[in-house]
Amino acid sequence: MWLDESIPVRFSLPAGHETGIDCVSSAISQEGDVLLTVGIIANPVSGKDIRRLVAYGSVFDNQEKVRIIRRILTGLVAAGVTRVMYMPDSQCMVSRALENIEAPMEVEEMDMHMENTQDDSIHAARKMEAAGVSAIVVLGGDGTSRAVRKGAPNTPLLPVSTGTNNVFPAMMEATVAGLAAGIVATGRFPLERTCCRASILDVYIDGEAVDIALVDVAVYDGMFTGSRAVWDMDMVPQVFFSRCRADVIGMSAVGGQLERILPEEPRGLALDLCPPSTDVPVVTAAIAPGRFASVGIMRRVEMLPGQDCPVTISPCLLAVDGEREVEVGEGRRASVRLNPDGVWVIDVPKVMELARSAGFFVS
Repeated sequence: MWLDESIPVRFSLPAGHETGIDCVSSAISQEGDVLLTVGIIANPVSGKDIRRLVAYGSVFDNQEKVRIIRRILTGLVAAGVTRVMYMPDSQCMVSRALENIEAPMEVEEMDMHMENTQDDSIHAARKMEAAGVSAIVVLGGDGTSRAVRKGAPNTPLLPVSTGTNNVFPAMMEATVAGLAAGIVATGRFPLERTCCRASILDVYIDGEAVDIALVDVAVYDGMFTGSRAVWDMDMVPQVFFSRCRADVIGMSAVGGQLERILPEEPRGLALDLCPPSTDVPVVTAAIAPGRFASVGIMRRVEMLPGQDCPVTISPCLLAVDGEREVEVGEGRRASVRLNPDGVWVIDVPKVMELARSAGFFVS
């Protein structure tokens, strides 16, 4: 059945009807009317950064995000989720998504002071984890997912791509994404069967952990933060990857032309870069939408868990997942380590196959 989003959608869960949606909801109620809670964090500014000016990135408008959230909510309801907590935002995206649906669940806007920075996502995720949410659905790019992981290191994430140069979040149908997150929230399967334990990168300065990256850390030879995004590869002498593939866009595409490293693999890749020349291998990769760069590879090292990989220059800036955020002062010693126990990421195809084999939605 096709649903017109201009028409209110009403969900009903008739008692005793042991099919489809109600089969899951009934199983939950037998465990003592537990409130199955999922968090939603949607970044209203993702998909609108400077790469629309220096490259050919498309704009991901907030109305489309509202439609995505609406479909996620319908999926959560279908899986039997009974409570949703969400981060407020300046565009009221979740409350707008709720306008055209009536869902049999509690929906709670978090009471928090908003700074309109990525710290909002960190604080919201921290409060969600403290409240015991079973999963967090994240709408945004690599940077938004990184902020949520910083706030909720132990909660499974379902990252839905609405940003730029995304490697960590995936493009997916939001209805199925909500369904998968809801199934994970029921606890019917152990996390090891529904999620991928993805490696991340820990950033250290003088031996103290100061930040993380989900995908890559690029060393920027300069101290000007500017728009934060990195697009001038002549200013990048080193880069570290927790994962890389040839079919992605962004910094990790450089590593992806050399190796394929999956998120769950306990290894990473470190590269020392230089200008292209006939003396070294030269890699050409898509570092932004419609924008290519060629770099020379001076040195290539496999990263192993816990191994300290030093940053070779100071002062400098470290770009974590594409954003220049970590300052390394003159004489400070920075390093990057691979952390194989980085983050639980919901594997939507795996979850849906488990649900199919368990007959979740078959009468």
